[in-house]
Amino acid sequence: MFWTILHIVEIGLWIIMAASVAYVVFFAIISLFYEKDDFASTHTSVLNYRERRFLILYPAYHEDSVIINSVNKFLFQDYPTDRFHLVVISDHMTDETNKQLRTFPITLLTPVFEKSSKAKAMQYAINYIEEKIDTHEERSFDNLVVLDADNVVQHDFLRKLNILCNAGYEAIQCHRCAKNSNNDVAMLDGASEEINNTIFRKAHNRLGLSSALIGSGMCFDYKLFKKNVFQLSTAGEDREMEALLLKQKVFIKYAAEIHVFDEKVSNQDNFQRQRMRWMTAQVQSLLRQLPQIPNAFLHGNLNFIDKTIQQALIPRSILIVLLAAISILMTIVVPEWCGKWWFLLIVLALSLYIALPEQLRSRSLFGKVLAIPGLVLRMLKNLLHIDHKNTDFLHTIHDK
Repeated sequence: MFWTILHIVEIGLWIIMAASVAYVVFFAIISLFYEKDDFASTHTSVLNYRERRFLILYPAYHEDSVIINSVNKFLFQDYPTDRFHLVVISDHMTDETNKQLRTFPITLLTPVFEKSSKAKAMQYAINYIEEKIDTHEERSFDNLVVLDADNVVQHDFLRKLNILCNAGYEAIQCHRCAKNSNNDVAMLDGASEEINNTIFRKAHNRLGLSSALIGSGMCFDYKLFKKNVFQLSTAGEDREMEALLLKQKVFIKYAAEIHVFDEKVSNQDNFQRQRMRWMTAQVQSLLRQLPQIPNAFLHGNLNFIDKTIQQALIPRSILIVLLAAISILMTIVVPEWCGKWWFLLIVLALSLYIALPEQLRSRSLFGKVLAIPGLVLRMLKNLLHIDHKNTDFLHTIHDK
């Protein structure tokens, strides 16, 4: 009787984990299919071309170590200077940092929040801009870009975005990639993001589904952003924005050719803090979206259904470590049960290999896998502290 119950539990656990593996496998395979050069096809004729006006938002909370460099590099855009404007929302940064920022041709805002969050910073900026501009004048904005304080872009960033915006895309997620690989944690974090880019962005677009948002390197139609930003209330503002757009059936384009270089976490404490924020946002998003699933089915909103499924997936690094641990345990304790577990582990590993860009498939990267179990243990500790009602902003500290 005991072994029968244990076997039923074991099969149930396998089915739950197999569902998460199947999602990864499916989209990893889809990513292999050929896609035409969509970026080239969006070049509009000379008659239709116009240089749109961009508002660039840099929400910066305790980002003294990175914000000056990011803003300075962005200002060297190969784009008319009167067609874009930077706004830095300086939240709890030092007087010295603010003094340096005031030397740049930007708008510096210094709000004081009782509880800081990226959503509040963006809402504050939009309120300020709306008070200062006449939307009927040439000074009004066509599109808005959200960047993190550590993000660095190439000189043709706005020119490439302008092409996609002129092609009619209202929401664009750029290709966020690592700008540092200084240790094991940073390399694994960068590789993980590229796998996410493949599965949740590139492969989704190839099926005609919306890309997932990341939180930075995002571009929106200005009016669309203004309409939705004031509905954001949690630390997972990117997931909230994504759900709002998908409910409105706004397609999110993934621009793989437009790079945004992002600083990867390089120590385990920062990794745990970052993943705590992500896992909390995932649980909050799942609980918020589940009640809306019947309506999504009724209206055939496949993108919203898919997004909700994403929130229910087991985090990938936890999944692979648990599968490895269970496979080894079953091999020792109940060998006749272990086959299906090893199968699941191998299929997942192969799918992640496929999803990893070819240039990252190096021996040095795979040599870092020994760091994964320790990182996953920290993630599992986070499970004990997730509060789905918590809206506090958990800041990821940048190493100096």
